[in-house]
Amino acid sequence: MQCFELEIFADYFQFYIQDDNESVGDLSEAWTEEAVLKKLAITDGALGIGTARNMDVHVTVNIQESKQVIDESDYDLVNEATITSNTGKLVIAGCTDYFPDATRISVSVGKYIVQIGYKNLTDISEDGLDGNDRYHLWLSPCT
Repeated sequence: MQCFELEIFADYFQFYIQDDNESVGDLSEAWTEEAVLKKLAITDGALGIGTARNMDVHVTVNIQESKQVIDESDYDLVNEATITSNTGKLVIAGCTDYFPDATRISVSVGKYIVQIGYKNLTDISEDGLDGNDRYHLWLSPCT
C-alpha cells in the first residue's frame, strides 16, 4: 500500500483528483446543487472533492489492492466514485494550483474505486480559517 499525506489549498472549498491528462471534463459544470450537498462533483476523468474550508486542508491518499472497509461512524460523510487513469499518473490539487506543479501519484493504468471519508467538518474556527477537517481518499482497482 502507498500512503501520501498532503496539504492542499482548497480554494473555492474544493480540491480535485484527475488523470494526468489535461483534457478532462469541466468540473465547474459538475458542481450542481446535489453535488455541493454531497461534497462530490463527478465529470469525465476528474472528481471534485468539496471541503469545509477555503484554506489549506489535510488530505491522506491510500493506494491499495482492495476496497477499504470504512466504519462510517468514524466520518461525517463518506462518498464513493470511480476514476480512470489512462496515463498511469493521478493529479491531486487545489482548483487554482498550477497544474504542472501539482502532486502526482503513480498508479497502474486502469479504473479505480475512490472512497472518500470526510472528518471533523464542523470543527472549524468561527472565521473559517482554522480547522481540524480531514479528507481521506482510498483508491483501489476496480475488479
